[in-house]
Formats: sequence, C-alpha cells, structure tokens
Amino acid sequence: MTTVGIVGTGRMGGAIARAIRAAGFDLTLWNRTRGPCDALAAELDCRSVATPAEVAAGSDVTISMLADASAVDAVFEGADGVIAGARRGGVLVDSSTVPPAVIRRHERAIRGRGAGVIDAPVSGSVTLAESGKLTLMVGGELADFERARPVLEAYGNRLFHLGPLGTGAAMKLAVNTVIFGLNQALSEGLVLAERAGIPREWAYDVLAASAVGAPYVDYKRAAFLDPATPVAFAAELAAKDLRLIESLAADLDVDLPQSTVNLAVMEALLSEGRGERDFSAVAAYLRERGTGREGATA
Repeated sequence: MTTVGIVGTGRMGGAIARAIRAAGFDLTLWNRTRGPCDALAAELDCRSVATPAEVAAGSDVTISMLADASAVDAVFEGADGVIAGARRGGVLVDSSTVPPAVIRRHERAIRGRGAGVIDAPVSGSVTLAESGKLTLMVGGELADFERARPVLEAYGNRLFHLGPLGTGAAMKLAVNTVIFGLNQALSEGLVLAERAGIPREWAYDVLAASAVGAPYVDYKRAAFLDPATPVAFAAELAAKDLRLIESLAADLDVDLPQSTVNLAVMEALLSEGRGERDFSAVAAYLRERGTGREGATA
C-alpha cells in the first residue's frame, strides 16, 4: 500500500488529510504546532510524528502545505527536514503558495536523495478538498507526477500537468490573480447594489445567477452575507499572495494594474487591523468608506 505523509495540517492541509485517509491510504502527519496535529491524527486514526524528516522517511508520497517561502525552506532543510528524510523512489509534493523559485532551489538536494519532486498547488475550498474535488496545478517531471497521481486523485478531480518544476506554483499565482480580482469586483458590485436600495441577499442572488457566477461567488456567499462566518482565507494571507504576484509580474516584465489596486485595498485592511478577517471583508471596507459605518444598508 502507498504510504502518504502531510507536512502542514492547517485548514487546507487538514482537509486534504481527511480526503486521503478516506481514500484508504496509510497516513502520517506533522505540523509545527503539535496539539492540533495530534488531534487530527486521533480523528483520522493515523500517526503524528515529531519531525518533517520522520514524515518523509515513512512515506512514498510526502505533501507539504505551508504558509510561505520561509516555512518551506525551514521545513525542507536541516537534519530534521523533509529532504533529510526523503526515501529513494519517493516523491515530494509541495503544494504551498510560493514563488516558483522556492521549490526549484531544493530540487538538486532532493534528487540527490534519489527522490522525485513536483509542485502541485491547489485551487478550491476546504469543502472541495474534503470531497476530493480540488483543482491541482502540477509542475515537474511527468514520471514523478504519475507516481504521485493516485494520491493526488484522492483530493483532486482536475489535475493539470503544466511543464517543468515551478510551473504549478506560477499557475497558482495566476489563478489567485483572478480570484483577488473577482473578490474586489464582487465587493464593489454588491456595495453598489446595496447603495441603490437593493437588499444585500437579493443582490448576491442575482450576481450568483448572472454571467459572473463563478464557483468562487457561490462558495463565498456566507462570508459576504454574514461577517461572523468563520474565516476561510485571511486578508493578511491575501496580501501576502498579492505581493508574490506583484514580484513575479516584475520578474517577468508584466503589467498587472488590477492586482496593484487589489494589493492597495488589502494593505488598507491590514493598516486598519483587519488582517485576520476573511478577505471578503473588502466589501465591509468599501461600505465604510462611503457611509462611515459598516452595514448601513444591511
């Protein structure tokens, strides 16, 4: 039986773990904060270990889902890192939202261990992860992708192999470029309709049923209509990703004016202490700019 390890069991990493375990794979978990990881391991009847190296040493496929580039470097490197534990013939799968250069700089060391490596960021919600319906964007050698595919298919139903290592990470930033544009446009359209006297719920129903009714509009409904909805993706993380998009665009000499606006709005949210709120809070920010108080037309 193929053995699987997950390094980083936050919201998305935990959801992926549930899908993989439901598919019947033997599973090992690690997270920097041990308590929640131990709780998840107990829930799924699988192992929680002390170091990333232990995860990789015991896994045919090791998936990392980490917060940023510094976290990836810290978890991959060192005596207790993923690379040190990588087994010959195994595949390391980095699904973190980071610049393409991050996984590329670890490739030589990984291959020196006799292991394969791909980057496979995901698109979709936690609910889609748990039901095995994420979209995966994969970069790396085709042979490594095919070795990992049975595991990836446990949580993704749309898998795209895009080219060399790093192309998955680049595509993830491209997808997020569109998502942040949708978030901003949806916020503006919703607030405009409200100000015209249309109840928020009605306006949202129409937007979701219109030509702009992408899956994002559907699964963010609760967040836009009820600020008390649990945070799915914090504004501070959105700002982080937008900075990555801005940096990659600069490296590639691409002008992204919409992303510049989106980043400015996210930075404004952070400056007002709203970084931990869901990034759909852009709508509340726009309401306040026009009225001086949130929810005036709710």
